[in-house]
Amino acid sequence: MRKLVFLLSVLLVSLSVGAESKVDKLLKQLHDRNSRYVFVVAHRGDWRDAPENSIQGMENAISMGVDMVELDIQRTKDGNFICMHDVTLDRTSTGKGAIKDYTTEELKQFVLRSGNGIKTRRRIPTLEEALITCKDRILINIDKGGTYIKEILPIIRKCGMEKQVIIKGKYPVAKVKEEYGADKDGMLYMPIINLWKKEAVESVDGFIQDFVPVAYELCFRKEEELDMNLVNKIVASGSKVWMNTLWDTLCAGHDDENALVEGKDRHWGWILAHKATMIQTDRPQELINYLEKRGLRDL
Repeated sequence: MRKLVFLLSVLLVSLSVGAESKVDKLLKQLHDRNSRYVFVVAHRGDWRDAPENSIQGMENAISMGVDMVELDIQRTKDGNFICMHDVTLDRTSTGKGAIKDYTTEELKQFVLRSGNGIKTRRRIPTLEEALITCKDRILINIDKGGTYIKEILPIIRKCGMEKQVIIKGKYPVAKVKEEYGADKDGMLYMPIINLWKKEAVESVDGFIQDFVPVAYELCFRKEEELDMNLVNKIVASGSKVWMNTLWDTLCAGHDDENALVEGKDRHWGWILAHKATMIQTDRPQELINYLEKRGLRDL
């Protein structure tokens, strides 16, 4: 009996060690240029049912099967980073004034507000707290992270999450390489390309030659701004195509609300037809359901 128990325990340990986590599976899809899997990114977490950029919002996104949560960061008076979109506290918390005028300890005295301005009991999370919450459970995209690459890399590395976090920004390739250091394969970076800006479009060639980002975030106000020659070039280089369906000026009117009112195929389907494989949305559950029906969510 003892021998049997011992063998069973060894088997269980070996199975647990060998089992792939969801994050492991997502990373395989992320780096597979031939993958048809479409990533769903929750904008500021599940902000419809929790305060935006809150731990609760991240937990909700994980529970509904979202692949990646997008977080915003702001720097505090004592050089730390909290998760908040605005540079001031007024809209999303019980605090007042600029975040940069408060220490982390002072900011922890405030609580977050819900989307309709109601005071909750949720505290403002630090970037490190958010990373720990998401570790090995969901991928993370840090918005505004491109401004603070050198400052936040130590926090990401402390949490052991270099492979799990995508930082995005508008730096040219030379600046990105300088900030990231020599190990260009170590961290995940995504340029934001506003397609109505000639210099932004031209920067794609520099990235393809020197850096090959994990993805490009393509923003376009009108359909004609989305040049499929550029999209095809990005796909051929091995990078993913990220599009935002948050509001009309980011995706030529093919946004979440129009998809729900006028037809999902007409809008989300249009985004897919134009080769997006990463979609940032304010309607994550509805988008997941739509993509599953189309067979684009098999890990």
